[in-house]
Amino acid sequence: MEKVYEDKIIHRMNRIEGQLHGIIRMMKEEASCKDVVTQLSATRSAIDRVIGLVVSENLIDCVTNDETADNHEQSVAEAVQLLLKSR
Repeated sequence: MEKVYEDKIIHRMNRIEGQLHGIIRMMKEEASCKDVVTQLSATRSAIDRVIGLVVSENLIDCVTNDETADNHEQSVAEAVQLLLKSR
């Protein structure tokens, strides 16, 4: 099954892309290490939030679309593994 991501997730990813371009510009302009690290940290936090949204939507879709209890347990286990992998 192909996953169609909500506009809000795509919008967040576009903002993250903009943040990354800004960080690259800061590095080229030799901005202070503190400022660069602050922006990198903010970008990492934004990515972590997107990962949480993607995994939670995946879990909701899998649980509501699976027919058997075994599939529910497997879907939850896969979602947990995705969360652990993202850390």
